[in-house]
Amino acid sequence: MSFALQPARAAGATQPATPLEARLRADLAAAYRLCALQGWDDLIYTHISAAVPGEPDHFLINPFGFAFDEIRASDLVKINGRGEVVGASAHPVNVTGFALHGAVHAARSDAVCVMHLHNTAGVAVSAQARGLLALSQHAMRFHGRLAYHDYEGLAFSPAEGARLTASLGGQPAMLLRNHGTLTVGRTVAEAYVLMATLIKACEIQIAAQAGGEVVQPAPAVAAHAAAQLDDGGALEGELEWPSLLRKLDRIDASYRD
Repeated sequence: MSFALQPARAAGATQPATPLEARLRADLAAAYRLCALQGWDDLIYTHISAAVPGEPDHFLINPFGFAFDEIRASDLVKINGRGEVVGASAHPVNVTGFALHGAVHAARSDAVCVMHLHNTAGVAVSAQARGLLALSQHAMRFHGRLAYHDYEGLAFSPAEGARLTASLGGQPAMLLRNHGTLTVGRTVAEAYVLMATLIKACEIQIAAQAGGEVVQPAPAVAAHAAAQLDDGGALEGELEWPSLLRKLDRIDASYRD
């Protein structure tokens, strides 16, 4: 089965990127590089997408065939909800990635950034019957705030997109059973920090379970901690993101190109 989508090209003149889009491209490319640094990538698979400001039904996604550690801002493909490339990019995109991310962007007006990964700990916990347990402060961030979607196979249809977004509802994160992790952010930074927290929670759970019997806080304590960590819906990542960009700039600033 080919996973490459050679999309049609949208009609109309190509407009230069606005300053807001240029900044978004740099942030999105940075997220790809940071995921690669953490070892969360999966060859050329999985995706992080971002809705283009001021352009409804348009989002940016990685070109299919590029590794996360080589993504640059200029490489990102702008695509609309019909699967048409907007602009001059000659790169294909991944058909299942387009379908999944397009469905979430269409269903969630707050979904500025959608991140879906196949990290090992996340897939492992998604395959456990009880899912993510409140074993750590990281996990309690998602207590009562984590969705689940059952695995349906490789081919991603519009019907599954509707079922997946129904499963996601208004939650900030989801475990796709036997498949991986997904986070939704109002910014790229928020989606990244939520993903980092979710992956850490999954890693802690796998490590704790390997050591024998585990201790869980009482449900009321977990719910209290979850409310504290949610902080009234405060935006995640505002403090962390600049430091992460400085780290990337010290290592390799070519993501900005």
